[in-house]
Amino acid sequence: MNGEQQHETPAATPDLSSLVIPLLKGVIYRDEACAGNAGLWSALIDLQARVRDYVAVLGLELVLDEAEGYAFLRARNREGDEPPTKLPRLVARRPLSFPVSLLLALLRKKLAEFDAGGGQDGEGVRLVLSRDDIVELIRVFLPEASNEVRLMDRVDTSINKVVELGFLRRMKPTAGQPATFEVRRILKAFVDAQWLADFDARLAGYREQLQEPDQESERDA
Repeated sequence: MNGEQQHETPAATPDLSSLVIPLLKGVIYRDEACAGNAGLWSALIDLQARVRDYVAVLGLELVLDEAEGYAFLRARNREGDEPPTKLPRLVARRPLSFPVSLLLALLRKKLAEFDAGGGQDGEGVRLVLSRDDIVELIRVFLPEASNEVRLMDRVDTSINKVVELGFLRRMKPTAGQPATFEVRRILKAFVDAQWLADFDARLAGYREQLQEPDQESERDA
């Protein structure tokens, strides 16, 4: 001993704000996090218990699916709260137009079929659809006499909204090839298996509503 007091360097305290802030802004995807910030996804996995405790104070819960590679925040179900809470909603409910709601349902069904078939189409575990593929999904529900130009405009509007919501991702364009979109697997968290099991029963209602295309659906994203 040389008489000098030894000081241990304290371990660095993980910065929860670097995880919570991106989550408050939207979904964190494993592939995007690895590409843009190699430590973000692994840190979220390691610190998920602390993140859950932190966001619970805000009335939120962390949804993290390691297998599918996504994480996001949603409002907690307050029905069982003791005592009841009156916190403002930080994650807004967004009413969707009927065409967008229908497109989400069709994409979810397509994703289920893709997974059931093994998901092997040259794109690994990603379901990639062309714009024409999406048009064909919707066309079957429209009257045969539908105006083609108006149909394409409506489909493009719905696709843009679903991209904005984060359930579709535009793929990099290839010269001479049609536009393509990846169906994000987070859609499975919003359209669950039980809802999908009732899909066929809902189709009759969808066909009726197609006679009133401007009607609003109150389904939340």
